[in-house]
Amino acid sequence: MATITVRDVDPALKERLRVRAAEHGHSMEAELRQILQDTLKEPERASEPNLAEAIRRRFAPLGGVDLELPSNEIVGDPHSFEP
Repeated sequence: MATITVRDVDPALKERLRVRAAEHGHSMEAELRQILQDTLKEPERASEPNLAEAIRRRFAPLGGVDLELPSNEIVGDPHSFEP
């Protein structure tokens, strides 16, 4: 683990840190570590879009893609492979 020394901390700020640490039951050092960890944590990454969403995003600036989709109705009876 690395050690960091912070010089010229305003006394009022140090007092606020001391009070906050006491409220949380921590030492000032532990409280400062928690503040740094909470403040500098990595942002959560959004899950990767599926292929259709990736295509939509890619072509959206160009006006998008307008496809005519066939209807979902059944046209006739399915073919039977029975003799």
